[in-house]
Amino acid sequence: MTSQASVVVTRPAAQAGELIARLAAMGCKAVLFPLLEIHRLSDPAPLRAALAGLPDCALAAFVSPNAIDAVFAELSAWPPRVPIAVMGEGSRRALAAHGIDDGNTVIHSPRGARTDSETLLDALDVDSLRGRKVMILRGESGRELLAERLREAGAEVIQVAAYRRSAPAFDAARQAQLQALLESKNDWIVTSSEALRNLEHMAHQLSAMRPDADAVVKMQQQRLFVPHARIAETAHAAGFLDVHMSASGDEALLGALQSCP
Repeated sequence: MTSQASVVVTRPAAQAGELIARLAAMGCKAVLFPLLEIHRLSDPAPLRAALAGLPDCALAAFVSPNAIDAVFAELSAWPPRVPIAVMGEGSRRALAAHGIDDGNTVIHSPRGARTDSETLLDALDVDSLRGRKVMILRGESGRELLAERLREAGAEVIQVAAYRRSAPAFDAARQAQLQALLESKNDWIVTSSEALRNLEHMAHQLSAMRPDADAVVKMQQQRLFVPHARIAETAHAAGFLDVHMSASGDEALLGALQSCP
């Protein structure tokens, strides 16, 4: 990381504090520019109705810490005999914040550095789920791979929306902040393809409003740090020229950031 560059943290504001603190401890200048907002469901009744069926499930899979927080806001206690599947250390920390850990609940998660639907499936005894109910708790939209593979294995999959995501409003203050960030080459941590697409859309909006700003070209010249090949592919498709991929998790992202000159 160059000494002049800022590190732009693009996570939802409520989830960015720990990463910003760690960057500050490393001596980095961290800037918060959320590319996603997380919202509670406008009508939680379907979620509550689905959660009433948790005790009948052979497995509950959470796709993110957001799903965990949304679900536990609706539960008085986790059904102790229902195993949980999560994809990364962030989700394990979210479970721990709600009193759930390996000491009181069976928790399945990927064993290697990469954490996604594919590696989670490798960590599960998928054959044992044939003919049994599996609940996937996620946002209102997302990848279908986990559900598809489990259904192919014979599981009865119930997908439940626990929260919703949206792009932050691109108001005058956000426009000015993005333009200022694009004026120099900074390091951006982006952990979601959806967030990256929101950034691309904002840059195009800024270019349409201020053609002399060259926002899209300047966006493509920013340096990205991403934790998954799928996000890297999204970045290359958007024209980014300097994309660094790390393993999953904050430790790997911070290590990749430190290793770059």
